[in-house]
Amino acid sequence: MSLIRQFQVTFDCAEPERVARFWCEVLGYVVSSPPQGFATWDEFDRSRPPADQGAWFACSDPSDTGPRLFFQRVPEGKVAKNRLHLDVRVGTGLVGEERLATLEAECTRLVALGAVRVRLLYDGNDSCIVMQDIEGNEFCLD
Repeated sequence: MSLIRQFQVTFDCAEPERVARFWCEVLGYVVSSPPQGFATWDEFDRSRPPADQGAWFACSDPSDTGPRLFFQRVPEGKVAKNRLHLDVRVGTGLVGEERLATLEAECTRLVALGAVRVRLLYDGNDSCIVMQDIEGNEFCLD
């Protein structure tokens, strides 16, 4: 039996490039190279029929350890809570007030990028902040 060693996370969205660039800022990712045979994403887009231009975009971890993120345009908007979400791990190993301060600082940075703070989950030592990206996809600062 073969083991899967790599995977990508795919986001359905209205504006693939915009959402991809948001997540690049959140995670320190970089825009993936354009498809083979094209020098730039703009060149690739111009080669496609107008209805398909801007239909997808991707970004990746520059260290090549995290999964590739793929963003594809879909016609319908988001209408319900995600069944899967990302945990952005900024407070690993921290507890109490130190953890909370780290999460709050990152929350402030992400709100400035267009994220929305939904709520704080806090029990004294452990905490996380539930947020939404620029198209309303939930994620947690953990």
